[in-house]
Amino acid sequence: MSAQPIYKRVLLKVSGEALMGSQGFGIDVTVADRIAADIADARRMGVDVGIVVGGGNIFRGVAVASKGGDRVTGDHMGMLGTVINALALATSLRKLGVDTVVLSAISMPEICESFSQRQALHHLSQGRVVIFAGGTGNPFFTTDSAGALRAAEIGAEALFKGTQVDGIYTADPKKDPTATRFDQLTHAEVLEKGLAVMDVTAVALAKENAIPIIVFSIHERGGFAEILTGGGLKTIVVDN
Repeated sequence: MSAQPIYKRVLLKVSGEALMGSQGFGIDVTVADRIAADIADARRMGVDVGIVVGGGNIFRGVAVASKGGDRVTGDHMGMLGTVINALALATSLRKLGVDTVVLSAISMPEICESFSQRQALHHLSQGRVVIFAGGTGNPFFTTDSAGALRAAEIGAEALFKGTQVDGIYTADPKKDPTATRFDQLTHAEVLEKGLAVMDVTAVALAKENAIPIIVFSIHERGGFAEILTGGGLKTIVVDN
């Protein structure tokens, strides 16, 4: 394993559920601090890091729609949840001395900066970690899709998806003990096999922009840095 990172600039997608830890709701500060420590490791290696954070630990828009409510309103509520998570993760990073900025797809200048590609690239060029909040700013799009979109906009060399398990499996390994992990897949294979690692829009957008997707466990301390240097357990989605 090389001591140098393979990628110069990456986009890390962190789910809201990851920040929840073992709690049933909200943010476990200990977990946020641990994820922040992994991101700080990547910055010390000289890797530019953008982050898209989900909001499922606070609210899911589809929950409103499933009970007959308005999906658009529900998705807006979910976007606000991602802002809460982004602010929490930014706080954990700043405690470690990591210069961090939150850019929201929904304008709320009293709380954080508004997203633009120009601002994102500027902050990254200054060595800051950039956390993208508010999803894409549009209803009906997941934060996975926001991750692929922001990865393309900042010129990320890879999209890292931190999950509850260490890669993409043939089935849910927590439910099926016979499930096996893929070492490598193409974007087309993920779509054809219906593997539920990211939604179809996100995978298609990554494929169109030739962005590899690397799926790994967000719960292994030091795992992010290890994979950045070529080691660790993961599944790589890349077109040959």
